[in-house]
Amino acid sequence: MADLKQFAEQLVNLTVKEVNELATILKDEYGIEPAAAAVVAGPAAGGAGADGGAAAAEQTEFTVVLKDAGASKLAVVKAVKELTGLGLKEAKDLVDGAPANVKEAVSKDEAEGLKKSLEEAGAVVELK
Repeated sequence: MADLKQFAEQLVNLTVKEVNELATILKDEYGIEPAAAAVVAGPAAGGAGADGGAAAAEQTEFTVVLKDAGASKLAVVKAVKELTGLGLKEAKDLVDGAPANVKEAVSKDEAEGLKKSLEEAGAVVELK
């Protein structure tokens, strides 16, 4: 059992270069395709904190940020109220406090839908 713990620790501490070499070895010598190796290598690279670019590419949760209400503030307040379920006063306060987060930890599809709806109302929106 101690050997498996030591092996797991070694995997977690691999550098990005070492993960790439491991993927090549798995493919060339054992016939394991890189997609399957990425499942093994992905958490190891993320655990080591060595590759911030890969983490950004795999983003699954987004924050919808209202940057500016634009010229049609009333329409944006109504849109925020409908999309978030907030009361009129809370929606107005959120719009008045721009830049402000409209929704956090939403899926990409939901975030893009919210962005589209708010932009149609005249707001300037950013996804993070």
